[in-house]
Amino acid sequence: MLKAVGLGLAGLLVLGIGTAGWVYWHLNANIKSVDINSALGDDRPAKAVTTPTPSGTASATPLPTEAVNILVLGSDSRSGKENKALGGGSSTGARSDTAMVVHIDAGRTTATIVSIPRDTLVTRPSCPLSSGGSTSVAYGAMFNSAYSVGGPVCAVKTVESITDVRMDHYIEIDFSGFAKLVDALGGVTVTTDEDIDDDDSHLHLKAGTHHLDGKTALALARTRHGIGDGSDLGRIGLQQKLVKALLEQISSTNLLTNPTKLYSVADALTGSLTTDTGLDSLTELISLGESLKGLAADDVKTVTMPVVTAPSDPNRVVAEEPAASKLWKSLR
Repeated sequence: MLKAVGLGLAGLLVLGIGTAGWVYWHLNANIKSVDINSALGDDRPAKAVTTPTPSGTASATPLPTEAVNILVLGSDSRSGKENKALGGGSSTGARSDTAMVVHIDAGRTTATIVSIPRDTLVTRPSCPLSSGGSTSVAYGAMFNSAYSVGGPVCAVKTVESITDVRMDHYIEIDFSGFAKLVDALGGVTVTTDEDIDDDDSHLHLKAGTHHLDGKTALALARTRHGIGDGSDLGRIGLQQKLVKALLEQISSTNLLTNPTKLYSVADALTGSLTTDTGLDSLTELISLGESLKGLAADDVKTVTMPVVTAPSDPNRVVAEEPAASKLWKSLR
């Protein structure tokens, strides 16, 4: 996802398309942002330590010298006609349907994606509200309720609270944006290990390899009742497969030889994104994407935060300790 954002936009500039004023303005204006740093202030985990560059190793395009952690959310917002058609429900009460902490190492050669189950019970910290005031601390709250009560700011603060890992950036993509991205790439090929029969997500697939369009890929990312025990953990496994499949699709699609597809990918990406203010321009997204150009799908590791069944509710989970803390410590 992050690689597609930057490389797709960088490709436009390489082709010269991005130099057209109206194209640049359109793509740049697509991006929505939230000033998370100002909202949260200094009461946050420390930033990653910068690794000194060894003497005599300077290059024309030096790699970043510090690791970066990015909170990526898939929002189930029903706002807008397209999101309603794909997700149903009302336009209020959006939640973080998918939550992944993406850790990219200092040399941009490996990445780890950690999924946080939405059914995890956590202590949700007090979060500032854009309207003034703040939310109350909530004990034993559903993890994805943070986004519902306080938007991206509270989602970031809650993740930082339970992980003690600084989120350097925030990226959110909505229902219609994900579907449009998959369609712009020409679909995505995924192999499922079991039959999926889920009336809630309208997904019915036999076990095997399938080439999915955007709507069906979104249904796969959202399904849970038609697989395994119906828990969020089964859905996370499918989401992680989709991430890998998308990375492989991006790597195998030569966007530079197809300006029309290239523009479609860039438009789908920017039109569906909400970011922090550190990534809310084409220049910043391109810089991030170009730093990841050497990162292949095989260099990306996907894991899930270790959890166990919550003692208070068999339908919920809590972090498994000390395994969860050990995982988060490895990302600092």
